[in-house]
Amino acid sequence: MDDEGPLNLDDHHSLGDESVPGIVLELAAGAVPELVWRNEIGGLTFRIDDRFVKWNPRSSGIDLDRERVRLEWISSRHPAPRVLAYGDDESAQWLVTAALGGEHAVGDTWRVRRSEAIQAIAIGLRAIHAISIEGVPSGWTAEVWVGRTPPAIGPRPVIDDPVVVHGDACAPNTLISSSGEWVGNVDFGDLGVGDRWADLAVASMSLDWNFGEGHQQELFDAYGIDPDLERIRYYRQLWHLES
Repeated sequence: MDDEGPLNLDDHHSLGDESVPGIVLELAAGAVPELVWRNEIGGLTFRIDDRFVKWNPRSSGIDLDRERVRLEWISSRHPAPRVLAYGDDESAQWLVTAALGGEHAVGDTWRVRRSEAIQAIAIGLRAIHAISIEGVPSGWTAEVWVGRTPPAIGPRPVIDDPVVVHGDACAPNTLISSSGEWVGNVDFGDLGVGDRWADLAVASMSLDWNFGEGHQQELFDAYGIDPDLERIRYYRQLWHLES
């Protein structure tokens, strides 16, 4: 668990000394790109009118083409961004998607309205986990962290009820309306088939970063499940090691 308190979001909403990538300006066609998120490994997300542009340097290690194919699959089955365009060059990849309604379930507004945000996170995860695994293309799970079994953390718990797994179920990847209702989910680059606890372990852990400690049981209650401490431990270790 993280003991540093709620995440400071200011650094994620500033370019600092960086400039807007040229391809983003080109896609904006004269509009002003609004920075939505800057991650710790150099990835940038901008809003341009009713579109979002994700731009990642090759050095980040994140494959936006992998996310593209997963979005094209899940967006017809779940409220997720619709792909509009994709491109790449020797230095970066970029992905353009249609905007969904709502906002990320983090920040000052949702710290005050924490219970609504946690309820929305749980509803979104239940919806993802209810999608039939029969349609998930073979091979996807092996490409992402939820499908790996490094010997360093011991044997994987037996999966009795495999589900579609989001793969990055941190709180910011849930979208919520101003009235507190779940709207959809984003960031599906690690989607696969696996144990629902892969999502629940990461989602509950992320509450500490975004709302402060002491609220994980709220998520389990909202989802309607009792904590499985063995699986929580395993998937948090796996996430830290492989994601």
